[in-house]
Amino acid sequence: MTFVKKFYISDTHLGHERMLTMQPRPFSSIEEHDEYIVNAWNSVVGDSDIVYHLGDFAFSLSRDADRIRGIFGELKGRKNLVIGNHDVDKRGNLHPTLASLGWAARPEHALRTTDGGRDIWLSHYAARSWPSQHYGSFQFYGHSHGKLPGVGRSRDVGVDMPDVYFQPRTFAELTSGMIG
Repeated sequence: MTFVKKFYISDTHLGHERMLTMQPRPFSSIEEHDEYIVNAWNSVVGDSDIVYHLGDFAFSLSRDADRIRGIFGELKGRKNLVIGNHDVDKRGNLHPTLASLGWAARPEHALRTTDGGRDIWLSHYAARSWPSQHYGSFQFYGHSHGKLPGVGRSRDVGVDMPDVYFQPRTFAELTSGMIG
């Protein structure tokens, strides 16, 4: 039996061309950006591994639905979505394109999980307090694109973070050097 790993990432913004200049991101086209993310993802994630995507998976969901479905199908692992602000329609419902994808579980607005016996609160948005925070729980978030520092055992896991750099990362990688 193969050992299953867990990975975390946020804010891939697949198909979101304006992200190339808004952040900025070091790619000459959105196609290069998306291809880089797929290759970086698949270089570390195995077919049976678990990936928690903490929101803003893709953009142009109606216009590029087939393209987004194709990219999703290329990404290895059992993928879980924690819903971000770009993952919903104008009414706040999960966008139909994302709802139609083969997520490992129903997408949620926040999620609690464990990794190596450690409790983790997952959300697209940073929080200053979260469940079991005072008992050693960690919090991973996205949305802020590296502009909002973590507090204590919380941190941004977005692709814009230098130690994430467009590739899903493990709990050990993300918590290296953090408190306890």
